[in-house]
Amino acid sequence: MTTTIGLATCAALPDLDPDDHPLVEELSRRGHDVRPVVWNDPTVTWSDFDLVVVRSTWDYTEHPRDFRWWAERVTSGSKLLNPASVISWNIDKQYQRALDTAGLPIVPTIWLDPERNFNARAIHTRFPAFGDFVIKPTVSAGARDTGRYAAGVTNSRAQGIMHAKRLLDSGRHVMVQRYLRQVDEVGETALVYLDGELSHAVRKEPLLTGPYEQDEMAGVLYKEEVMTPREASAAELEVGRRVIEALPGLIRGVDGPLAYTRVDLVPDDDGNPVVLELELIEPSLFFAQAPQAVTRFADVVESRL
Repeated sequence: MTTTIGLATCAALPDLDPDDHPLVEELSRRGHDVRPVVWNDPTVTWSDFDLVVVRSTWDYTEHPRDFRWWAERVTSGSKLLNPASVISWNIDKQYQRALDTAGLPIVPTIWLDPERNFNARAIHTRFPAFGDFVIKPTVSAGARDTGRYAAGVTNSRAQGIMHAKRLLDSGRHVMVQRYLRQVDEVGETALVYLDGELSHAVRKEPLLTGPYEQDEMAGVLYKEEVMTPREASAAELEVGRRVIEALPGLIRGVDGPLAYTRVDLVPDDDGNPVVLELELIEPSLFFAQAPQAVTRFADVVESRL
């Protein structure tokens, strides 16, 4: 019996990101009817699909409420990977507070709530006193609306204040994080887990070099990343394992391994890995850097049918 699998994407990538094309080919080779589907296309009947897998829905940060509603709607008539409860929990980066409470290492973060009506001076007092720092909204992806600033440089600090104030004035929650300088040399490590098991690791070169430019990302879904295969260290694997094991206790309805999880790590000042991002919604799985992972992920998808 042929099963119909929808791979959810966005209108800017109606045929999916190229990295997912091998997955379409592999699932089709196995006899499944595989269709890229734009998540907010009103003409789609989601109950027509036996399973919907979230892939390149990279504009969801512009419509987070609609995206949450969409996930619930799909779940009412089909199966969704990852589940709606996971998507809802992971949309807002304030999930990192839960990681911190659970004893998992995260980047030191200051949280700014728009309801506090911070003026410029109040924002200034919450910035780090030295080193570089990063400002980003808690709902964002692909380094959009994100900038790097130097705490000890007056002009850079002023730019950071304006960036944070603009985000807060638009009603967005803001996070201020220390920029961990070892990232410039080491980069980020992305650990990709399929069905709770480590599949592969990738090195991501640093993206942030300066302040946020309002027009820089106009019409762009994400900043281009440079990735290469990487062998994760024992310390990175240990943090990744702890994150995977903690998820059932952090997210409602999760009682076992998720179909896919990506844990992005960076080194702190002492070289110890800390969680920069936990990607559970629509992460790139970097099949181009690990072609063998396509077969593994297709196995996971079939196991959820």
